Amino acid sequence: MGPSAHLNVITGETGAGKSIMLGALGLLMGNRADTKVLWDEKEKCVTEGVFEIGAYKLHDFFKAEDLDYDDQTVLRREINPGGKSRAFINDTPVTLDVLKKLSQQLMDVHSQHETLQLGNQGFQLKLIDAYADNKSLKVSYSTAWNNYQHAHKAFESLRMQADALRQEADFVQFQLDELVKVNFKEGEQDKLESELKIMEHAEEIKSRMNTALDLLSRSEYASRQALAEARGNLQAVSSYAKEYESLFERVQSLLIELDDVVNEIEQAETRIDFDPEHAVTVRERIDELYRLLKKHRANSVSDLLTLQEELQQKANLTSNLDEALQKAEADFIQAGKILEKEANKLSQSRKAVFDPLCNEITELLKELGIPHGTLQVEHSRTTPAAHGADQIEILFSANKGILPRPLGQVASGGEFSRLMFCIKYVMAKKTEMPTLILDEIDTGISGEIAIKLGKLMKGMAKKHQVIAISHLPHIAAKADLHYYVFKNTGNTKTTSNIKPLSETERIEEIAKMIGGEKPSKVAVENAKELLLR
Repeated sequence: MGPSAHLNVITGETGAGKSIMLGALGLLMGNRADTKVLWDEKEKCVTEGVFEIGAYKLHDFFKAEDLDYDDQTVLRREINPGGKSRAFINDTPVTLDVLKKLSQQLMDVHSQHETLQLGNQGFQLKLIDAYADNKSLKVSYSTAWNNYQHAHKAFESLRMQADALRQEADFVQFQLDELVKVNFKEGEQDKLESELKIMEHAEEIKSRMNTALDLLSRSEYASRQALAEARGNLQAVSSYAKEYESLFERVQSLLIELDDVVNEIEQAETRIDFDPEHAVTVRERIDELYRLLKKHRANSVSDLLTLQEELQQKANLTSNLDEALQKAEADFIQAGKILEKEANKLSQSRKAVFDPLCNEITELLKELGIPHGTLQVEHSRTTPAAHGADQIEILFSANKGILPRPLGQVASGGEFSRLMFCIKYVMAKKTEMPTLILDEIDTGISGEIAIKLGKLMKGMAKKHQVIAISHLPHIAAKADLHYYVFKNTGNTKTTSNIKPLSETERIEEIAKMIGGEKPSKVAVENAKELLLR
């Protein structure tokens, strides 16, 4: 049977193994694995937890980590006998860091080691923002902050770029003018190199083309005369058979093709006219091209044209620099004004709940046996940052006449645990919280205070899953589901077991918690009464 979505209470004798469950949850939260605690050091240990996460809005996390999202998500940790640990989210292997990031949003183990968290300003601001219902204000501020950061970065980048541009402006213009003047075109390099090659070998080309023309058509024994004579002979017999007609047509085609080739050679030959002055011009342009390619470490005319475009953009920017800087600075100043406006709204909303929040928590502390508890918020304005423009410090004192101190300096113990519970009780009313696991938070209390603590737990569990390890019957009686942890010594090795209790078993267990191993009828009646409250 899976745990209830509301209040689960785990009871059992001291040393029965309640801490084993906390250890298992710790593995799912990315804690260090120690093979010494394994029941069988030769077998792999597997810890698995199934979580309903639909309310936590974690789609972005799963997308960022490249994980398949499912409203019902499974976390798994495997510890091999050699000590090697593996972690999985929905059967996908992940690092311990990723497992820890997710599990911390799904489980909150309430223990006396949370002093550092309490002293963290981020946690304190989260408490105040949750109480003030600042969700929409935080979204607006976050948008303003991002816009301000972007505007600041754009202005600073342009300002630094402007300094560099001013220093190199003349050089940029010189390089640009040089490229504009030569006015190279795409594909010009191949054309120039081909043209130069023809001019350098013009005499040879002209001579060989004339020789080819002599062989093909001009001489007494030219190919065309022989081919024409062959065509005449085949034409004379072409009517005797289809085969002869086909041979005649093929030779006719050869003659037509030969005439076409001869015509093109004659045209190409007449175009060859060596011009020394033009050759010099072509060589000079090629030399200029090679010089610029080498100068700019380019490979082609295309590269030079790209460079020319970049230089033109720099030159344009330089010419419009003052105007661009003024606009960027104006955008930055305007973004700063909007940020300050949003920071003021957020700050005012936060300050408005300082007293109500402190009053509500101190009233809860009175119910839990700390009648002189004092809570107050120290506040100062700071330069706007990602979280806002507020410096927050929550101060606490549990005793009359003792000045409140920062939460991070509060000594851990029963009073601290109750304070932390009250804070989370308040947060639970305002926001979706992860599964809250309370490890013997009731230490040091009894009687009426224990009853009130149980009622508060019950109230919190209406909206949030709570798992409480307790030794008090008053707490156990409030459970929606009551688990019992016990030792089994029947095998060769002692094992710890956990089982959900039926109504009859609950009465018996709570009676034992009241009156000992063999509870009296009065203890049984008290147990029934507690269950009815």
